[in-house]
Amino acid sequence: MKRILIIMAFVVGASSSYAQTRNADSSKKTVVVTSSYKPVLKPVTKINFNATAPALDSSRPILNYNVPSQNLFFSYQPVALKPLALAVDSTLDWENHNYVKAGYGNFSTPYLQAKLSLGDGKGSIMNLHTKHISSKGKIPFQQYSRSSAVVDGVLNSSGNNEWRGSVGFENSTQHWYGYRPDTLKFTKDQLKQTFSTFHANAGFRNREKNAFGIDYNPSLGLNLFGDNRGGKETSLLLNAPITKTVAEDFSINVGLVADLTSYSRGSGENIKNNLYYLNPSLLIKKPTITVNAGVTPSWDNSQFKLLPNFTGVLKLPDYPFAIQAGWIGYYNKNTFQSLAAFNPYIFQPTELLNTRITEQYAGFKGSGGNHFTYNVRLSALRYSNAALFINDSIDGKTFRTVYEPSMKAIRLHGEMGYTVQDKFSLLGAINLTNYRALEVYDKAFGLLPVEVTAGLRWQILKDLQWKSDFFFWDGPQYMDKNKNNRKQKPAVDLSTGLEFTILPKLSLWLQFNNLLNNRYERWNQYEVLGFNVLGGVVYSFSQGKK
Repeated sequence: MKRILIIMAFVVGASSSYAQTRNADSSKKTVVVTSSYKPVLKPVTKINFNATAPALDSSRPILNYNVPSQNLFFSYQPVALKPLALAVDSTLDWENHNYVKAGYGNFSTPYLQAKLSLGDGKGSIMNLHTKHISSKGKIPFQQYSRSSAVVDGVLNSSGNNEWRGSVGFENSTQHWYGYRPDTLKFTKDQLKQTFSTFHANAGFRNREKNAFGIDYNPSLGLNLFGDNRGGKETSLLLNAPITKTVAEDFSINVGLVADLTSYSRGSGENIKNNLYYLNPSLLIKKPTITVNAGVTPSWDNSQFKLLPNFTGVLKLPDYPFAIQAGWIGYYNKNTFQSLAAFNPYIFQPTELLNTRITEQYAGFKGSGGNHFTYNVRLSALRYSNAALFINDSIDGKTFRTVYEPSMKAIRLHGEMGYTVQDKFSLLGAINLTNYRALEVYDKAFGLLPVEVTAGLRWQILKDLQWKSDFFFWDGPQYMDKNKNNRKQKPAVDLSTGLEFTILPKLSLWLQFNNLLNNRYERWNQYEVLGFNVLGGVVYSFSQGKK
């Protein structure tokens, strides 16, 4: 192609030279050269690739996965939730709720209960409670009567202190009707047992921590107790707990308790029973663990004892329950009043010894969902001077209070609860106790080895409420006239009741007790009343702030 271009250039050049020569000779002659050219690529041979299908594989593949364990550790811990007090709305008036409840039942049972509230709910509150009930059974002298009146109140001062106090009077009467044989003859005055109590209490506390981070709550109580046979008892109780908050999760607790009792029998003998103890401890609260560590130095009628005070609760983040454990020591103060409240058929005690208890326990507690809660604990206990009760050897109508110097026990305690707001609640508890290793007496006379309790409260409708209670206990050990060890039969007690509104301020109530008509004996030779029913009215009213 280069040769063609050169020849064409040569021809054109020659033609141009010739034309110029001719033009020189003749200006009107013209030479035109025309040429057409089209380039074409030479055909090239292409290589073609043909894909080959893969061979079929009928074997099952084995897939191995290596998933590493995910161990994640977060340095961030969520802040514990702390409830805040609801601000008082000054535009709303606090209403005092008052009621009078009256009724009557079989066994000649009148019932009267009343409550009156005074105050504005901000600066002061005062409540008055009164109650009376009595019954008379079919067995001679199987009758009792109980009356009480209590006034308590709270006064908020202009500063940071809140003052509280209460004054009350109680009177109970029952008879020693459990004598054997029942053909014996006694007058009513010989069998009558009356207990009277006057009590007063006063104290104050700070509503918020002061500038030094200290909370205090001291109180002083006076108790006067006596019977219709010349027995008199005076008790004075001083309780002064103080808590010093060092940090948000660390505090120091210090408390002083002085419990002084002077008791005199009808014969004029005077018995002193004084108990003092301190309870210093350190409290550590973390999001997942709470520890209380301390000791309790005590002086029981001038006898010094150092008691342990160690408790702990461990919350498991991935589980809905917490583990609890502890090693603690405490006293059950035995007075004429406390012994008579536990067993109303005792005779005047000849001595007063306080029961010292050391307990080692472990268990767990928690919740399931939004309504169910539970608590289970297994304890090993050691008693010193445990109070036991034995029928007298003449006719058995009274009980002597005796003290076991040393006794051990294994106890399984369980609690459960199911609540739905304030409309429904089902609560239950069980105590299984095995008393053993007694030094002086063969059995734990008068103490229950098995206790089961349950309570149901249900607001079926707005104006209809239903309640029910269940009790079961295995019979305690007792000693007969021939000093042989016996065991009482198990007991079951079921009660239920209804209350419904018929007018805005008037309601009707109905109560059924001992539905199974089980005439069991909590105390040997003392049969309880059978099935009884009570009913009446409730008149409620409220008074706004004047």
